[in-house]
Amino acid sequence: MCNNFRLHVPANQLAAPFTATRRPLAFPEGLPNLGSADYRIGDRAPVITLGNDAPQLTMASWAWKGPSGKPVFNFRSEGRSFAGATRCLIPADGFYEFTEPKVAGKKTKWLFTMAGQPWFWIVGIVRDGAFAMLTTAPGPDVAPYHDRQIVVLPPDAGIHWLDLSASESLILTPSALGALNVERIYP
Repeated sequence: MCNNFRLHVPANQLAAPFTATRRPLAFPEGLPNLGSADYRIGDRAPVITLGNDAPQLTMASWAWKGPSGKPVFNFRSEGRSFAGATRCLIPADGFYEFTEPKVAGKKTKWLFTMAGQPWFWIVGIVRDGAFAMLTTAPGPDVAPYHDRQIVVLPPDAGIHWLDLSASESLILTPSALGALNVERIYP
């Protein structure tokens, strides 16, 4: 499952979808210099939550400690309601999946980007000051590479997850055919 994503988008671009809805993005920790980064489990990454009825960007660790002590970085969405949870959006311009066969001890690395969008949101939740990505059954673009996929939304749809202005059953769905581009990165 997704354990590596990237973000090569400045913070001001992430604010644009909220400005369009007249709910400007707040930066309670100050405007971060996001630069270009690849994030892995345990890294601090930008997340957007709804604070005092306004979206806000803060930094949080990816994965909280589960009951067994293992990190919880992906979380199944099926059969659950997240109405009472702290919902978040994780900005990304790509995420990675890994498949066999191994070449020189490494798996094949695949980059997924959103077709027609320079960046997108990964749907998540926050617990204990850390975030996890929500997963669902794989859409047709992901199915050849993995048996699960993270839930992704285009930039203009993120607010619907934060304020649940759309039904969870409409948001927490696999991506449609052709929604994601796939590129082999390694080997």
